[in-house]
Amino acid sequence: MSMTILLASIAVSVIGGFLALFLGKSAHAAKVVACLFGMGSALLAVLAGFQGVIGQGACLSVATPFSFADFTLLLNPIAGLLLAIINVLAFAAFLYGLSYFDEYKENGLGAMGLFMNLFIASMNVLVVADNAFWFLVFFELMSLTSYFLVVVEQKKQSIKGGFMYLVMAHVGFLMIMISYFIMASQTGSFEFAAYRVHDFGPALGSLAFVLAFFGFGCKAGMVPFHSWLPQAHPAAPSNVSALMSGGMIKIGVFGIIKVGLDLLSGTDCMLWWGLLVLVVGAVSSVLGVVYALGEHDIKKLLAYHSVENIGIILLGVGLAFVGVAMDQPALAGLALLAGIYHMLNHAMFKGLLFLGAGSVLYATGTRNMEKMGGLIHAMPVTAMCFLIGSLAISAIPPLNGFVSEWFTYQAMFSAAFMGGTMIKAFAAFAAVALAVTGALAVTCFVKAYGVTFLGVGRSDAALKAKEVPASMTASMVILSIVCIFLGLGAPLCAPVLEGVAASVLGGSAVAVASGAAVTNGITDSVISTPLVAVLLIAAVFVALGIRSMFAKGGSSVRRDPWACGYKSEGDMPVIATTFASEVKWVMGPLYAARDALVGTSPKFVKAFESLVGGAKVAETVGDKRLVDPVAAFVDRIAKLSQRIEAGDSRLYIVYIVVALVALLIATVALMGGAA
Repeated sequence: MSMTILLASIAVSVIGGFLALFLGKSAHAAKVVACLFGMGSALLAVLAGFQGVIGQGACLSVATPFSFADFTLLLNPIAGLLLAIINVLAFAAFLYGLSYFDEYKENGLGAMGLFMNLFIASMNVLVVADNAFWFLVFFELMSLTSYFLVVVEQKKQSIKGGFMYLVMAHVGFLMIMISYFIMASQTGSFEFAAYRVHDFGPALGSLAFVLAFFGFGCKAGMVPFHSWLPQAHPAAPSNVSALMSGGMIKIGVFGIIKVGLDLLSGTDCMLWWGLLVLVVGAVSSVLGVVYALGEHDIKKLLAYHSVENIGIILLGVGLAFVGVAMDQPALAGLALLAGIYHMLNHAMFKGLLFLGAGSVLYATGTRNMEKMGGLIHAMPVTAMCFLIGSLAISAIPPLNGFVSEWFTYQAMFSAAFMGGTMIKAFAAFAAVALAVTGALAVTCFVKAYGVTFLGVGRSDAALKAKEVPASMTASMVILSIVCIFLGLGAPLCAPVLEGVAASVLGGSAVAVASGAAVTNGITDSVISTPLVAVLLIAAVFVALGIRSMFAKGGSSVRRDPWACGYKSEGDMPVIATTFASEVKWVMGPLYAARDALVGTSPKFVKAFESLVGGAKVAETVGDKRLVDPVAAFVDRIAKLSQRIEAGDSRLYIVYIVVALVALLIATVALMGGAA
């Protein structure tokens, strides 16, 4: 049943996409059809995903014209989790698009509807593909369809961002393909089932893992392959950015887990694999948030936070490798739970934040936070939803980001408690990196939320802003509710996700919840998010009570905390530039290195323009040497035929007589030859 539902979902996506393309001349009809079919497909896929998560998945294998590659699909718990993540976001993105896509009427809504539906369908097939050949086919389809969505505006920035994304996507694709071909050369098969039972040995196994790790890392956006995120995400429509950052880059993490802990699980190199993943995760988390702090473009800021959160996810995944290497299933299960819980959480709050950023852009026409301010008064629903996302991504209790980071810390403490000196050192390094990341993340979102929504408006666009249409606010409210549930409902969610982790590791699930609390049985740590919520609400009411007591008889003039307690004026609040100035000064060398490597330095820009110019020249070589001569020959033939076909019926009769005479002569000649 679960596989049937999934296939129906994919069929609905494909039909909806092509119907939208067919209706392309009517932008409104194309938009509505694309979004409604997309929402229906997403609901079906979420249902199939939930069935996979709880162990009611399925396997399907169909013969294809390619004798070496059957079309094999496997819906297991980890694939089910990815389906649920992708399609909850897809539902919200298509609902959002019912109003937001009106901004793109001139960019071909029919084609956008096709590419967006195919993008979702390709990701859905990809996560259940259990054959290397078909995995690569749908991986490429995912990259191409998302590329067309990135460049939809056909502006200089979107084309540059799309080009960078396409290059990095194919660099990653090449490394993944070589990794799979190494495994195929040893097993004689492209079926993942054959890889799971084969011993590749330390050398080939490590080579295959490292290639897959960096290949999938390109798609995930980990350092040093992150440069495409801050260029592609701002260029894409905001609901597409939500899908790419919340959903697509998780496929990179999924691929790392799949290759390292599923396909190559029998290789005796897990320890250094885990330490590699751990170090890359720590570096990505710190650099991602440092670069985010220096941004004034709200979508670029969110893109760099994707790099940060991919790093946090990799901390959990790396510790899971370490736990397997140490033969400590409880540690491995706890660490992998932390990784996949944060993978789920990041998808929800980052999708929410990108939709919030899109709403701000829709209302003000700018992504520059310096030109915003005071939007909480004009856009209260957007402001509240963005606040929930900001608190969640900053790991403020009791929201979902706090829970998964709590499990990540617990995995680090447990690894240090159970491991030797080297493990203790790496766990301490990772814990410090996560602590620094958390502190800077809070700082960054105080800046992002305060500069954007608090104080008073600093531009005409901000002063004239209005709340976005209902479909856009509804999609943000849905994701806000999910973020709250994943936090307060952690005692219910954690055991389910631990079951997913156990299915990947091939062991039994460990206890991670007791009553209304989540637990770490290794160190006997316990925390209750519902209790934390009650205490925080009580603290707020106590603070309001104390404030009301001292406010009696005081001044009635409204004071704005974001204006340092003074009555707010437009030029008084702290702005994005000044807020992050000290951090940018301290981290100056890191920003200089980033600019040199990711394309904002003058030298890189000049090199890029030279590359584009060279590509334009190279593009015309084939036309001049191959296409143009053929076209000229056809043109000459056409002109000659115009002379022959003069429109005179008498001339046509002559042509017929000549043809009959020629045929008669040929017939007689053939008969004579036969005689």
